Amino acid sequence: MAVNFPLPIPSQLLPVPGIQLGFAQAGIRKADRKDLLVMALAPTATVAGVFTLNRFCAAPVQVAKAHLASAALISGMPIRALVINTGNANAGTGLPGLVAANSTCSALATLLNCEDSQILPFSTGVILEPLPVERLIAGLPAAIENLSEDNWYSAAEAIMTTDTQPKAASRQVQIGSHTVTLTGISKGAGMIMPNMATMLGFIAMNVKVSQPVLDTMIRQVAELSFNCISIDGDTSTNDAFMLIATGASDCEISDTESSDYAALVGALSSLSQELAKMIVRDGEGATKFMTIQVEQGASIPECRQVAYSIANSPLVKTAFFASDPNLGRLLMAIGKAGIADLDTGMIDVYLDDVWVVKHGGRHPDYQESDGQRVMQQNEILTRVVLARGDASAKVWTCDFSHDYVSINADYRS
Repeated sequence: MAVNFPLPIPSQLLPVPGIQLGFAQAGIRKADRKDLLVMALAPTATVAGVFTLNRFCAAPVQVAKAHLASAALISGMPIRALVINTGNANAGTGLPGLVAANSTCSALATLLNCEDSQILPFSTGVILEPLPVERLIAGLPAAIENLSEDNWYSAAEAIMTTDTQPKAASRQVQIGSHTVTLTGISKGAGMIMPNMATMLGFIAMNVKVSQPVLDTMIRQVAELSFNCISIDGDTSTNDAFMLIATGASDCEISDTESSDYAALVGALSSLSQELAKMIVRDGEGATKFMTIQVEQGASIPECRQVAYSIANSPLVKTAFFASDPNLGRLLMAIGKAGIADLDTGMIDVYLDDVWVVKHGGRHPDYQESDGQRVMQQNEILTRVVLARGDASAKVWTCDFSHDYVSINADYRS
């Protein structure tokens, strides 16, 4: 059960002019479930993406990156569609996997009357299994047949794997004299620790954005959202976060220094953070949503280094699951973060409103009953004050429960 995460309401997911979504039940891994999604884009759209840095990156990641690079170089050949399947990651599949990803692009390009390089493929699911590409291709006509601007909720369902519920959200913001609509979906519940990307995330907005500006925008937004989460410290082979500017409005962003750019990045970051937090709240077996905030560090990377050391510690995560204020585990995680000149005698630690560690030792007024009270909450803030500078960073994570082991033990069965 996701932590404080109500189901999205389909009627509140706003259509974005310039993008249509269609889904199908292709039987890629399991029968009678939505497992194939097509996003068809207006010719005016620009697309940017960030992807996993896992060296075993999946075949669709390799093909999508190549097609994006091609679109940026060749005028008049914009990306026209994205195709996503769940149930099979098409990762660790070698040359046959690349053939399957390219065959998927070719089949959809034929149906949409465009070039293969104008299609971006994405896959998620089991690794090291051949993609049943014939089933995927057979499902494409059905997905195209129900293309609609209103299919965001079904689209979110169609990309789920071990997710317990779909993840989707919308925003409308005023940029100058224009009303801009942003809607996005994401998926992910395990193998979550992004590195310049996230599991799968797709956001569309009805603005005109030049390719160089969009490329800058997505990196900035990812750093503030999807790159601030972890469930288990593992980076997937298939991570991708895509930003689509459909160009279906008179609102145009062409300068990264403008106030309109800043306003749009703010709205995108808010939406992306909501989608990223949904992933953590729905972490495999999660019972608690945890914010790790590191303050007064020498740099943002240093603060993140400490935050992730805490967030990814199995001992810390199991202590939080047990509602056990085992402060030694927090100190252990801070100390092993790898900061060679860290002065532990300067560090303060707080559990929500409770000051538990003062100058590297147990606060003299700390009572374990106060720590126990905080640890029993299903949302917990842990603050670490390093007293080394002015930088800060925040990471969102969840606990480890018995169900995390069970879900991953049974994943392929």
